[in-house]
Amino acid sequence: MSHSVAGEPPSAGRRAAPLTTAVYSTAEWDLLTGLPGRVLVAAASPGPGRLPRGVTAGLAGLDAVAAGRAFDSDLVRAVVAAIYARHDGASTGRERLTDVVDLLAACRAAARVLERRADPADSAAYRQWVESVAARVCRATAGESSPADRRFLDRLAGALGLR
Repeated sequence: MSHSVAGEPPSAGRRAAPLTTAVYSTAEWDLLTGLPGRVLVAAASPGPGRLPRGVTAGLAGLDAVAAGRAFDSDLVRAVVAAIYARHDGASTGRERLTDVVDLLAACRAAARVLERRADPADSAAYRQWVESVAARVCRATAGESSPADRRFLDRLAGALGLR
């Protein structure tokens, strides 16, 4: 029996090592695997009208990333596995902390890559998962989002092609 990266047996009908990752270039794969972390950082960062964030928000974001292991999407599970494979904290060299404008551009680029290369269901699952990371961070502190947080989430969803 094959096992997932985390050591659990895969669910019935799921492959332990998704075959979908071979269709992406290194730059595209780095974009897809780096985007959830960038979204987490942007959602947790202070901004005008946004609620202050703390450890709770960061942990909520990490939990949302980890929740991707249970998605019924080979792509999302492969991205999570790649994120956790970087356990030593090593960077690909292409990741960087950016402002919201750069983040939204990266989201649009990822949506274009997914449109060209991914199965439509995997594309939708990935984009919804990335949005859920930001939503969980934004709601972690007060249990709800401020108007500025909602604007951030709306812009993020638009850039991901969800609205």
